[in-house]
Amino acid sequence: MAGQRRQARGSADTTKVRERYQHLFEGDGGGSQPMLHELGIEIQDFGAMRLLPIALSNEVRAESCQALNRILADSQILYSLYKKHHWLMRGLTFYQLHLLLDKHAEEQLELIDMIAERVQTLGGVAVGDPRHVAEITTVPRPPNGAEEVFAMLSRLLEAHEIVIAKVRDAIEATDRSGDAGTNDILVSDVLRRNELQVWFIAEHLVDQP
Repeated sequence: MAGQRRQARGSADTTKVRERYQHLFEGDGGGSQPMLHELGIEIQDFGAMRLLPIALSNEVRAESCQALNRILADSQILYSLYKKHHWLMRGLTFYQLHLLLDKHAEEQLELIDMIAERVQTLGGVAVGDPRHVAEITTVPRPPNGAEEVFAMLSRLLEAHEIVIAKVRDAIEATDRSGDAGTNDILVSDVLRRNELQVWFIAEHLVDQP
């Protein structure tokens, strides 16, 4: 019901925008005129599976997609945290951490693309809209402002652990179900990259001897 109300409000807002700027789109562009403001129907619901001939049952593929989308949502939030903290970093180690956090963000972005493409390979729909991501993620929301440096780094570690816990669960599940492709990505790429990033961040939170 709430989703229908949001969709109705969104449609009403879209209509208002069109009416306001309609005068900008008047005229005949001929055969090369782009089709602007075209609306279509949703051709695959989130959570619905297409049939793809990859020798995995619908149940196995659906289970893998559900787990991957949870990891994907958390990873997108982790990426955003890295970018935010990259911008807001300060102190004597500003330059070092500024570059490190941006490097980690880019690596997370690669993982996000890999996970999303795996969902699509299995016949599912990858979560991509930031508003949808916010509904799925379990990573705690940070304050809107800037935190102390140690707090920002600790927050990154907490988000990593949330991602890693879900990755480990998914590794066990895909091992049982025989989804070797998803299992390989989770072990070889997602888990190892997150563990390595945890190490690099955690070493900035210890007292120097």
